[in-house]
Amino acid sequence: MDRIRLLYECTGRSAWSSHLDTMRTLQRALHRASVPVRYSEGFNPHALISVLLPLSVGTESLCQLADVRLRGDVDLAALPGTLNAVLPEGLRVQRCYENGAKPGELKWLRVKGTWEYGGGDMAAAAEALAGRFRDTPVQVTRRTKRGEGTLVLSDHLRDLTFSPRTDSVAVEAVISAAEPVINPEWIADAVAQNWPELRPEGTRFCRQELYREDMSVFR
Repeated sequence: MDRIRLLYECTGRSAWSSHLDTMRTLQRALHRASVPVRYSEGFNPHALISVLLPLSVGTESLCQLADVRLRGDVDLAALPGTLNAVLPEGLRVQRCYENGAKPGELKWLRVKGTWEYGGGDMAAAAEALAGRFRDTPVQVTRRTKRGEGTLVLSDHLRDLTFSPRTDSVAVEAVISAAEPVINPEWIADAVAQNWPELRPEGTRFCRQELYREDMSVFR
C-alpha cells in the first residue's frame, strides 16, 4: 500500500485553524494512530501528506481530501475510528481509501453560506441579489501576487441561489475549484464592489461536495 486518501470534515472551532496548523494536527493524529507515513528524504524530512484544496481560515468543510503516502499497509476500515479517537473537536475522518481520483479531475465545488444583515426585508434582499447576478456579467477585483486583477466571477459560478431567512440570506452555489480556484468570499466581495447597498455585514461558508467537470462526485 503506497498511497491512501482521507475524506474528512473540518467544522466548528477547527475551521479557525490555519492550513499549517491543520496539517500538523493531521500529522500528529497519524503518528498517534501508528500509521506508517512515508517521509521525504534529505536534511529536513517531512511527512508526505497533501491536501487537495486547502481551506481558508473560518471556512468549514464536509468534504476535505488529503493524500497520505505510506511505507506499509494499514487497516482502512478501522482507520477512521482510530484517527477520530485522537483528533480534536471539529476534525472528523469519514473514509479512508485507495485509488482516489486524480487531482486534475477536480473541477467544481458546492458551497453553502449565510450572509448576515442587521435588519430589513430579507426576501427583498434575496430577490435583489438574485436579479443582479442573473441580469449582468459580474466582475470582482481581487489582490494577486502580481497586484490587483479583475475577474468575471459569473463565468465561474453555477446554480447560484439566494434564499431569505429571518435575519440573513442563505447562499448556495457551485463554484470553480480549478483554473481558476474561486474563493466563495469573492461572491460577497463582488456584491460589496458593485452594489454596496446589498453588502452583507458578515458571511460564513461551508463546503458541501466536490465534483468533476461532468458534475459526478469527485473522490
